[in-house]
Amino acid sequence: MRLVWLRNDLRLADNPALRHACAGDEPVAALFIISPTQWRQHKMAPIRQRFMLAQVDELGRELAALGIPLHLLRVETFAEVPAALADLCRELGVTQLYANQAIELDEQRRDHAVSAALAEQAVSCHWFNGCCVLPPRRVLTGSGEMFKVFTPFSRAWLKALDEEGFVIHRAPAPRGESLPWQPLAERAWVDEALGELTADPRWPVGEAEALRRLNIFLEQAVLDYGETRDFPAIAGTSVLSPYLAAGIISPRQCVAALQQRLGYRPQSKAQPGFVWLNELVWREFYRHLLVLIPTLSMNRPFKPETAALPWSWDPDAFAAWCEGRTGYPIVDAAMRCLNTTGWMHNRLRMIVASFLTKDLHIHWRLGEDYFMSRLIDGDLAANNGGWQWAAGTGADAAPYFRVFNPTTQGQRFDPQGEFIRTWVTELADIPAAYVHQPHDWLRLKGRQDYPAPMVDHAVARVRAIEMFRSLEK
Repeated sequence: MRLVWLRNDLRLADNPALRHACAGDEPVAALFIISPTQWRQHKMAPIRQRFMLAQVDELGRELAALGIPLHLLRVETFAEVPAALADLCRELGVTQLYANQAIELDEQRRDHAVSAALAEQAVSCHWFNGCCVLPPRRVLTGSGEMFKVFTPFSRAWLKALDEEGFVIHRAPAPRGESLPWQPLAERAWVDEALGELTADPRWPVGEAEALRRLNIFLEQAVLDYGETRDFPAIAGTSVLSPYLAAGIISPRQCVAALQQRLGYRPQSKAQPGFVWLNELVWREFYRHLLVLIPTLSMNRPFKPETAALPWSWDPDAFAAWCEGRTGYPIVDAAMRCLNTTGWMHNRLRMIVASFLTKDLHIHWRLGEDYFMSRLIDGDLAANNGGWQWAAGTGADAAPYFRVFNPTTQGQRFDPQGEFIRTWVTELADIPAAYVHQPHDWLRLKGRQDYPAPMVDHAVARVRAIEMFRSLEK
């Protein structure tokens, strides 16, 4: 018996572990492990848990139709997984385990412990690259080190991709008669562990849905992506991040679809489609960093010297940021959108992260954790990379000029205030000319239903720069 252990790779197509497990005549079974306590420790958002489990339900039905049973185990923490998995392997008569590699440190340690435990009962483990186009450690400097700046990494990544190419693994063929599948909602122990399992209707699950979104984006928006991607009121992005984070679609499928749409793989900014491809390379960059620099999984800054920065931990200021009560409309709209939908536009992620770290001078770790606790696409590599980029502590950091002015950012990327008025209901009736600095207009109307700016950006900016200059003394 061969067992495929599914994690953040909840798909049939382009799943190397599943494909290799099915290459032969031996019986194949699949496994998904539900770890509620560990998920809470990792700040996994409830909306992400529901999305992931809805996809497990969908995948369980699809596997059953192929004659592959999907087993579910509830194992509260990673520390308990090796013993539980060893027991299941004995029960099923498993001789080989197949899985796609994890990149996070706790998950890697869990997998090493699983390999050791299964080796004791002669179960061989086979690990594959299922989460990156090019595997971590493939794109290195001439001296064999990880790139610390994105642009040279991007050039090296594109060169390596041209040299090696990549393979899209087909979904497995049926392996026998279809099997019954018991929906998760009918399993009382899952309900008890995780509460309501109904997924958010704004985020339908399924590989077909992920491919539908990808194809719509490639047909309607990819050519204009460089011009429209920064405007949250415009549907200019792919909105595929939840599907990539759960592994419902793979980055290889995205690159392949882009190539098919354009008839070529773009190599420079001058070519249509390159800006979106470069966003996929950013995703790869952060994932490679996480593997090669384990301390990133341990709440430590990429730049060790920045651990000495005198960050604030002010709970009241942090709460105002979390709840969208800062008095800066674009920041408040972004946070309220996140709290309601579980998703935030990438330009807005940069704006609110800059505001928390450079205007409020609050530690980026608080923002990183809050995002993970709310985002449907919460992903440690991308989330940590983005927060450290914004805070000036990470790779490609530029702390002296990367201090976003929240007012001018709103004026530039939501010029008519459409996004702001959608989410900050107090400002729904304000004229566009005042929407980014509404306080004088509100005073003239005798209204006090929207908070005053909690900081003076000009003063806060100077303080932020001083914080970093103090490290040089």
